[in-house]
Amino acid sequence: MVAYKRIDHIALHVRDLAASVKFYEDHFGFENYYEQETPTGIQIAYLKMGDTVLELVGRAEPMNGFHWCLETDDFNGAVAELEANGVEIAQRPHPTDAREAGWRRVVFKGPDGEQIEIRG
Repeated sequence: MVAYKRIDHIALHVRDLAASVKFYEDHFGFENYYEQETPTGIQIAYLKMGDTVLELVGRAEPMNGFHWCLETDDFNGAVAELEANGVEIAQRPHPTDAREAGWRRVVFKGPDGEQIEIRG
């Protein structure tokens, strides 16, 4: 079997590209480093945070049943900051299961229904 190295990027379908770029820049510290229009007219923005790349694809239909996770060393600070900024919680903070003993997690809602897990 071919050995894969890592996930290169995560892509989300978003209804309002500019609003989603602003959401991820303002609340999670992503930087919009490149935008393009595909030959078929689809607008795409690439956001980066460290080695993590988030591809936002301008589409009329949102994604359903999707989540992704960010890890932090300041779990309480991240939760407090997101709540103070009005980001809606989908699942309150709670301990993780035995597989990840000692961690806590919380899930927030993104602008297109995507779920953003924070763990720390």
